[in-house]
Amino acid sequence: MAATLAASVTLSGPAMAASSPIEACGGGSYHVIDSHAFGSSATTYLLYNGSSNCVVTWKTGARGNTAWVRAMVQAYGSPGDVDANHYRYYAGPVKAYAPGKCIKWGGSYGDQWWESPWEHCG
Repeated sequence: MAATLAASVTLSGPAMAASSPIEACGGGSYHVIDSHAFGSSATTYLLYNGSSNCVVTWKTGARGNTAWVRAMVQAYGSPGDVDANHYRYYAGPVKAYAPGKCIKWGGSYGDQWWESPWEHCG
């Protein structure tokens, strides 16, 4: 029973799904500075609040159905942060404190994968 419950929690995604990528990152201090779309199925958003970057891969098609989604962000010279699983709504948020540094960010939806070069430096 415990194994079944743990598996269902893992696959369900966030307990209280956010209503937007901004809400998933923690609220109004974040704003979208870049994005990458996976057709009409999902979009990976890069958000920024003045010192920290936040990445969320947001499902736009088939919301509520589990699909492999991934979000990642890495500040240059630091280990990256990744969230990936079969989620119903979105992967992330993953964050990197990166003032004065370049970042690499990206995401996945199903078998589609994308990652930026080092960019958004400063």
